[in-house]
Parts: sequence; C-alpha cells; structure tokens
Amino acid sequence: MTDKLLPILLLLGSNVFMTFAWYGHLKYKASPLWVVVLVSWGIAFFEYCLAVPANRIGSAVYSPAQLKTIQEVITLIVFAAFSVFYFGEKFSISYAVGFVLIAAGAYCVFRSPFG
Repeated sequence: MTDKLLPILLLLGSNVFMTFAWYGHLKYKASPLWVVVLVSWGIAFFEYCLAVPANRIGSAVYSPAQLKTIQEVITLIVFAAFSVFYFGEKFSISYAVGFVLIAAGAYCVFRSPFG
C-alpha cells in the first residue's frame, strides 16, 4: 500500500510548492519581475525534490501515463483550494463541472472503457 500511496503524497506536496511558485507572486505585483523569478525558482527547487522521487518511486506501480494523470488531478485539487484560500475566489459550478470532466478523463486512463 505504501508503494501506491507514497508517490501520491509526494506529488501532493510538490504541487503545493509549485502552485506557490507559479501563482503566489500574483499578490506581490509591485515586486520586480527578476525577484519574482528568483524566488519562484527557489520554491520550485523544493517541488522538484518531491516530484522526482514521487515519479521514481511511483514508476514501480504506475505507468508514466498514470503518474501524469495523478499529477494533473492533484494539480487541479491543489489549485482549486489555493484559489479559494489564498486568493479568496469563489468555487463556481462551472469549475466543478470542468473538474468532473477532467476526472472522467482520468478514469479513462486508469480504467479505460475503450479497451
């Protein structure tokens, strides 16, 4: 069970770091762009420290397509929470519908109804 769960937990952590690296600076638009880039790179280092082992460990139990799908679904979940709690955005029904459609695509990767 750990072999299946550990990559997911590592990808969850890596996505938290990456979401802050990519979007956290939007609250600090007065900061010079070069500073934002350097800070984002620093944050992204920690993302890589989690994502690379997640994919290495996960490749023992998941295919590359499954690992990428897991990462994308986690990215959406993390970003949705980030948008609500960090930026104060409302989670709309259109977001929910879009995420359900993406989840349907993820289902096809893991349990392909097409053979």
